[in-house]
Amino acid sequence: MEKDPSFNVLGSTLAPCSTDPMTGFFRNGACDTCAADHGSHTVCAVMTAEFLAFSKYVGNDLSTPRPEYGFAGLKTGDSWCLCASRFLQAHEEGCAPQVNLYATHVRALDIVPIDVLHQNALPLES
Repeated sequence: MEKDPSFNVLGSTLAPCSTDPMTGFFRNGACDTCAADHGSHTVCAVMTAEFLAFSKYVGNDLSTPRPEYGFAGLKTGDSWCLCASRFLQAHEEGCAPQVNLYATHVRALDIVPIDVLHQNALPLES
């Protein structure tokens, strides 16, 4: 699996999303993607209790530990590479988490409009 070029939605080099917990389709800490990433795990989001409850409700329980997969479960404040479609769904339901634009892969724009990402963005550094 060859990674797509590592650029963010701002047009610069993709920043890391999280290494604790380790995230990303490639489990390299970044929201890198490739043709095999059918879920487009490209949106670097900061978890909230509201989003975690929503995700569990719609069938993707991210908060319950799954030791058999080496997954400790996510908690409020953790950063995680979300599927772009799940992020957009959460936005439409009014419970989207905040987004780190520096660490959100440009391929997220295939699914999520840039204005939606900006509406949910963490403050940008100047």
